[in-house]
Amino acid sequence: MARQSSQPEFSERQLGRWKLLDDFRCRLAQAEAAGRLHPTWESPRRKFLSADYLSLFLFGLLNPVVRTMRGLCKTASKLPRVQKEVCRHPVSLGSFSEAQHVLDPALLERVFHQLGEEVHRAQAEEVRARLSPWRIQDSTLWEALPRMSWALWRTQGKTQRAVRLHLSLHVLEDKPVRAKVTRGAWCERRAWKENWQEGDAYIGDRNFGSDFKIFGQLNRRHCTYVLRLNDRATIHVEEELPVNPEDRAQGVIRQAWARVGSQLCYRSVRVRLVWVQGPKEVLVLVTNQSPEQLSAELVSQLYRCRWQVELFFRWIKCILGCRHWLAESPEGVAIQVYLALIAALLLQLYTGRRPTKRMMELIQLYLLGVATLDDLEAGLERETARLARKKSA
Repeated sequence: MARQSSQPEFSERQLGRWKLLDDFRCRLAQAEAAGRLHPTWESPRRKFLSADYLSLFLFGLLNPVVRTMRGLCKTASKLPRVQKEVCRHPVSLGSFSEAQHVLDPALLERVFHQLGEEVHRAQAEEVRARLSPWRIQDSTLWEALPRMSWALWRTQGKTQRAVRLHLSLHVLEDKPVRAKVTRGAWCERRAWKENWQEGDAYIGDRNFGSDFKIFGQLNRRHCTYVLRLNDRATIHVEEELPVNPEDRAQGVIRQAWARVGSQLCYRSVRVRLVWVQGPKEVLVLVTNQSPEQLSAELVSQLYRCRWQVELFFRWIKCILGCRHWLAESPEGVAIQVYLALIAALLLQLYTGRRPTKRMMELIQLYLLGVATLDDLEAGLERETARLARKKSA
């Protein structure tokens, strides 16, 4: 790996830990027991174990002092407390870089799914019954380094390289439930299809609704969907449906049964279209549910929830600080992104919600050793109470 920029020296007093790392190592041990690691990790001569590597990696993502691989290895891993609580031994740059090539990201995927099943948010039973299965599907890009040639995305203007995270976000619990990391050029619909499971319910933007054949494919998998239709789509209305006052209150101006597609060979199965007046334009939403199964009012409300995933992407990039690559291979990048998602779920599990910027500052002050555990807990309670008052006002 190429030499990284030098970082100022920091001491053991600047570094701290939360029980997040202990929790992570326990979950990692369970995931390792359920699968098989690369043979090199089982060698009796190896001192740097997979748990040491991943714990040190996660420590770097959570701790505000450490920003680079060089900072993790050259400075942090040499501190006695870090060795005792995180990685056991000093770690060389070569060992840390080599580890990304012999660790399967599927190991972290198992930890991610297990954590996702534990994170729940308290909601009224009526709301849970209406929204529980719905997931928002979308993707986001991270800019890759010029030397990460495998991540070539496009050559419009200047050559661009990017890493793409494909994510399903649970609407009700506001948590990621499925994820896939690919190079930037990977098709969103292709990654989405690979994650389909029978009985799923999806919300997606116009990119997911631009392939009209996909509606029939989702029907065959018994999946429910609310997708935005491409603005250039040719619509063949078969039956107009009434719009009641409750629907109109949510911006619904029309609904109908129709088929989509200009040519017969590309035409979709029979679907229900709902026209919703947005702030700037009319949105055409498509679903396979009848008005009795899913009212036009709820179709509109569900699509408005799509912005939750954009807020999650912004949070994980800005608040959690996932901007510097500590690994640059496809496997290493996937490991870093999965660790960021695991960190997000751990923080949500411990705080009861996705931490705000103020909450993250409290957590980082604790990690720096400036705040005690009592200070952290009291600060998180104050911030939670403030948010509750703001919401009820």
